[in-house]
Amino acid sequence: MSRPSRAWVCALLLAGAACRSTPDAVEAPGEGFLGALRLPSVGPVPYRPRSLSGKVVLVSFFATWCFPCVAEVPTLQALQRDQGPEGFQVVAVGMDLEGARVLAPYAEHAALNYPMLLADEYLRAGRTAFGRIGALPMTVILDREGRAVAAWQGMSERGELEKTVKKALAR
Repeated sequence: MSRPSRAWVCALLLAGAACRSTPDAVEAPGEGFLGALRLPSVGPVPYRPRSLSGKVVLVSFFATWCFPCVAEVPTLQALQRDQGPEGFQVVAVGMDLEGARVLAPYAEHAALNYPMLLADEYLRAGRTAFGRIGALPMTVILDREGRAVAAWQGMSERGELEKTVKKALAR
């Protein structure tokens, strides 16, 4: 089976967020993608949800047991270091069921230079703007207005990822 295109994954993500109209599909407090990132954080980088406003945000859904997720960390750290001054922010959302118990030590050990958030019940159930997270790693890039402009599952090559981020920053 071939890997779906980024446009296809992004379209599915956005369609899934728009199709929740049943009473059981109540979203977490907050609106849209940025509202779904009002989550507790762990690790060395302090997190203030309001600091994301006006920035291009790369959201990486992550787990410590996911080898591709862990392998992608150096690329995300380099992007944060190199593109951060341009108005870019990486935010990892830890999907480990053990939450802070495993994610806090990992974030400290890896010396992350971006925030590590703890997924909540709404996010895990697919009841936020991000919809159901079907595979890890999953990456979503939000533009300066908080709209999803790219999304995909699986690892990305650094060059391709950097190109996508720079394009979003240039808008």
